[in-house]
Amino acid sequence: MCIGIPMRILSAEGLLALCEGRNGARQQVDLSLTGPQAAGTWLLVHLDTARSVMTAEEARRVADALEAIEAVQQGRDIDHLFADLVEREPELPDFLREAK
Repeated sequence: MCIGIPMRILSAEGLLALCEGRNGARQQVDLSLTGPQAAGTWLLVHLDTARSVMTAEEARRVADALEAIEAVQQGRDIDHLFADLVEREPELPDFLREAK
């Protein structure tokens, strides 16, 4: 299974960028699929290749989900990582509400 990691570009030259991800990990990332990007841009990275450009909010949500996976494996609580979902009733999508 391949999991995408949110990473922020520290510096870039052409189609190669130095990026920083979770826990301060740094790596070279290929930008061939996204095109050249500026420093500060958030990317979703799979196997050293940027697959898409993300907003900072999207990157935070993916990072929280990855942290939740680690927390569950260690038996820790994850509610703080999904604060927007805790204490909220699930809502049906519009197309299912109309089918009732």
